[in-house]
Amino acid sequence: MPELTELLIKTVKRASKADPTQQRRAKLTSKIEEQAKVLAAMLKGEVYQVRVQGWVTNERGEKAAVDRMRQVHAWFFEQDGGWYVQCKYGSRVLSLGKGNAVFVKALADVEGVLEVFVTAVQQGELDAAIAAVLSKRKANRT
Repeated sequence: MPELTELLIKTVKRASKADPTQQRRAKLTSKIEEQAKVLAAMLKGEVYQVRVQGWVTNERGEKAAVDRMRQVHAWFFEQDGGWYVQCKYGSRVLSLGKGNAVFVKALADVEGVLEVFVTAVQQGELDAAIAAVLSKRKANRT
C-alpha cells in the first residue's frame, strides 16, 4: 500500500449547486419550450406526447421499468372567441400582474406569447410569481 507522501494531494473547494432561483428559471423555461412543441403539434392537427418511464408489477409480482407515452397538456385554451394562454409552474397558474392569462385572437399568436414568457423568465420578471406559488405550496404542507 502506498504511503501518504506518495499520493498526489491537492486543496479543493467543492462546487456548489446552482442558485435555486436559476434552477427555477431553467425549469420554467424548459416547460415553456415544451409548450411551444405542444402548439406546433396542435397547429399540425397532432397530439404532442413525451416518453416517460414508469413502473409496472408483472405477473410474478416483480416491479419492472416500462416506457410509456404521456400527453402534455396545453397551457392555452379556446374561449370567448380567442385563445387564453396561462403560464404555469408545476400545476399552479402564475399571476401575470393584474390577471393570470394572456388573451390572443388566433392560435398562431400563442407562439409570440410563449416567446414573451421565455424572455420574462430569463430576465427574472416572474421570480416573484414563482416565489408566491412556492410559498402557497409550503403553507399547504404545514
